[in-house]
Order: sequence, then C-alpha cells, then structure tokens
Amino acid sequence: MQQQHRQPELVEGSLPVFVFPTELVFYADEQTSHKQVLTLYNPYEFALKFKVLCTAPNKYTVVDATGAVKPQCCVDIVIRHRDVRACHYGVYDKFRLQVSEQSQRKALGRKEVTATLRPSASQEPPSPKPQDEERRIKEQLADSEFFEQTAFQTESRPVAGGPSLLTVLLGLVCVAALMLPTLGEQESTVPVYLHLSVNKKLVAAYVLGLLTMVILRT
Repeated sequence: MQQQHRQPELVEGSLPVFVFPTELVFYADEQTSHKQVLTLYNPYEFALKFKVLCTAPNKYTVVDATGAVKPQCCVDIVIRHRDVRACHYGVYDKFRLQVSEQSQRKALGRKEVTATLRPSASQEPPSPKPQDEERRIKEQLADSEFFEQTAFQTESRPVAGGPSLLTVLLGLVCVAALMLPTLGEQESTVPVYLHLSVNKKLVAAYVLGLLTMVILRT
C-alpha cells in the first residue's frame, strides 16, 4: 500500500523568514532615501501570505502591507517615510513581517526590521561598538507595540484633473490640419497656402496619437 507524503505540520513561530535588508536607514536631506524597499523571499515549496506591522505606523506608508508570495519567489514591499522631522532623528522604529500559510491564520514565522531617520549621510555619527548599539536599540524598543498598516496599504494618487488646455489646443490644431486638403488637390475652395503635404499630415496624425494617449491617461 502506497503511503501518501504529508508535509509536517509547522509550529507557530518556528518558520525562518528571509528578508533583506534587515535595517532601513532614511536620510532627511536625501529625498531618494525616503523610499525604501524590503524584499521578502519564499524558498519553500508552499505559498505564504504576509502582513507588515509597525511600531510607528503614522510615520510610514507601506505599499501593500498584506499579500502573498508564491513558492520559491520573492516580493518587494515599498516603505516610505512620511514624517521627516528633526524630532525623529535617531529614533528607532521597528517593522515586523509575519508569514503564514494561505489556509491558516496563525503566524508560522516572523522577522523584525529596524528603521531609523538620520539628518544626513555625510554627517554619519561615529560607529559605536556593536554591543552598545544593540543595547541602545533594545532599550528604545523594549516596550514597543506593533500596529497594522491598514490605513496605508496602497499608495495614494492625486485625483486626475483632466487634460491641460494646451493639450486640448494642440489636439484641435492637429485635427484641423488633417481636415485641410492635401497639396496638389485641384478642386478645393480652400486657399492654396493652406494645402498641406502628405508628410505634414503624417506628422499631425502622429502628434494627435500621442496627445490621445496623454488624454486617456489623465
């Protein structure tokens, strides 16, 4: 009798979670550093669902704070610092990534990532001893409580205001150019200087196509 291969049941909190990087550093004077990316890897043979928690959810925007990772794949989680102020310099916050199987609610594993805001990359403080730095972080986060990022799961986009007046005017000019007679037409009441060559009409058609794409995206 053939025995069925069953996946061993995992104990809650025992599954290793692979995340890179393990520390996020934001710099106040570098706009590009205000957006960081966490990569969550799933080396296992089964899909995982994840949830991102944070000790200071009002300071950060997490794009897609919940989701799923296919087997042997990875997913990027975008984190933006939305409260860059001097009073937050040197303060350590913490993100927690919890993973579980698709059909289960219990967290099979978790990984914590520290985050801090610094004034400038060119003004890095002298590196303390690893033991002292670790002790300082633990003291700051000793009584930390994690909260869900439910209010900021997706990036907020400004409401589209429609195409600009210049875009509309350029579109009307292109339409008018296409309606004018082609150079060489004899039976036309339109003055000859308004007759356009085939090449000019092709340019007008091309520009009109580009403007149409712009209008549809706004």
